[in-house]
Amino acid sequence: MLLQSIWFFLWGLLWAVFFMTDGFDFGVGTLYPFLGKSDRDKRVMINSIGPLWDGNEVWLLTAGGVTFAAFPKVYATMFSSLYTPLMLILFSLIFRGVAFEFRGKIENAAWKKLWDTFIFLGSFLPALLFGVAFANIFQGIPFDGDGLYHGNTLKLLNPYGLLGGILFVLLFLQHGANWLNIKTTGELRQKSIAVSRKIWLVLVPVAVIFLIASYFATDLYANYFKTPVLFLIILVTVIALFATRFFIAKQSFFKAWFASALTIAGAIFFGIAGLFPRLFPSSMDKEASLTAFNASSSPLTLKIMLGVVLVVIPIVIIYQAWAYNFFKDPVTQEDLDMDEAY
Repeated sequence: MLLQSIWFFLWGLLWAVFFMTDGFDFGVGTLYPFLGKSDRDKRVMINSIGPLWDGNEVWLLTAGGVTFAAFPKVYATMFSSLYTPLMLILFSLIFRGVAFEFRGKIENAAWKKLWDTFIFLGSFLPALLFGVAFANIFQGIPFDGDGLYHGNTLKLLNPYGLLGGILFVLLFLQHGANWLNIKTTGELRQKSIAVSRKIWLVLVPVAVIFLIASYFATDLYANYFKTPVLFLIILVTVIALFATRFFIAKQSFFKAWFASALTIAGAIFFGIAGLFPRLFPSSMDKEASLTAFNASSSPLTLKIMLGVVLVVIPIVIIYQAWAYNFFKDPVTQEDLDMDEAY
C-alpha cells in the first residue's frame, strides 16, 4: 500500500507541476489578443514564452505517462469517459504549437490573424477544459463497475464543472500576467501590471466560491475533517494567493510569479488530498471508484518506475531551472531580431 500511496502523491505532484509551468504560457496566450495591440507587442508576448512552452508540456506527457503506467485502469476509464474534452485539449495544443511556428513565416495580415486566433484558442480552451475535467473528477464521474461512462460531454458542463473551468482560467491568467510583468518592458509591462491587479480582484471571490461549492458538490472535505492537518493546504494556498498581490504591489515580480505558482499547486493538492485514495471516483457507484489500491500496476512495475523517476525527474528539474534562469531577462528588440525568434 505504501508504493501505491507514493505513486498517488507523485501522480498529483506531476499534474501540479504541469499546471504551474504550462499554466503561465496558457495565461499569456489567453491575454494575447487583449494586451498585444501591435505586432511588436504580440511578438514580445510570444517570445516571452517561446524558449519554454514546449519544455513545459513535457510535464503533461509525464503526468499522462504515469497515469498509463502506474494506474492503467484509471487511464483507460478516464480517457474513454473524458474522450471529447481531452481530444479538444490535444488538438488545441497541437494547433497552438503550429501557430507559434507558422505565424511569422509570411508577412500578411490575414495570415497572422489566423494564427493569432489559434494561439488564443489553443491557450484558452485547454485552461478551461482542464478545469472542467478536474472539477468533474472532484465530484465524481458517472461510470459503472465495468468502466462504462453513462453520460455525455454536455453533462460535464454542469455548474460546478464550469466553475472549476473559470477558476483554472483565472489562475492561469494571473500566472501569465505575472510572467509578462517579468518578461516585458515599457507600456506593455504597465498594461500587464494593471491587468494582473484586476485579475486578482476577480480570482479571489471565484476561489472562495469554489471552496464553498466544493463542500456541497463534492465529498472532498471528508478527508479534511478526518485529518484536520490537511487544512494547512488551504491555508498555504490562501496565503500564496494574497502574497501574489502583495508582491505585485511591491513590484517584486519574480516573487509574485512564484506565489501564483504555489497558488496553483495548492489548488491542485486541495483536490488531490480530498480525493485520496481515489483517483477517478464514480458518482454512480462508490464501489466502482478507481483508487490507488484497486487500479495500480503490479508492485514490481511501481518499484521500477520509482527508480526511473528518482533518476530522471531531478535531471529534468535541473535542466528546466537552468532554462528559466537563462531566459529570465525581459525580451528586447535584439531578441526579436534574432533568426530563431518567433
